[in-house]
Amino acid sequence: MSSHDSRAFLDRPAARFAAIGIFALCAAALIYIHRDDLFPSAAPDPAAADDPFQRCYAEATAKIDRMKSGGTINGEQAKLFGMRAEARCRAQTDGGAPPKRPGLPPIR
Repeated sequence: MSSHDSRAFLDRPAARFAAIGIFALCAAALIYIHRDDLFPSAAPDPAAADDPFQRCYAEATAKIDRMKSGGTINGEQAKLFGMRAEARCRAQTDGGAPPKRPGLPPIR
């Protein structure tokens, strides 16, 4: 008699451990991909929710941070995008307009 196991590879415990490992890796990948959905960031400040500029700027910076953490953009690009987002949000909401200068026409 030979000591060779006559069972097929898929019936052996090693194949079952491999299947469990693959399942665990797939579950970990799904959790990583949907981490923002499963674990949302801190609740927004209620005072900032009323200010359209703050709301616009917070959304824009969150998107920029996600792109930077994902490796889509580097630090310099993130800084540039942040400045552009601030200017765009100020223009859209007229928030943070320069103070009125008495006796002078508005800056355009």
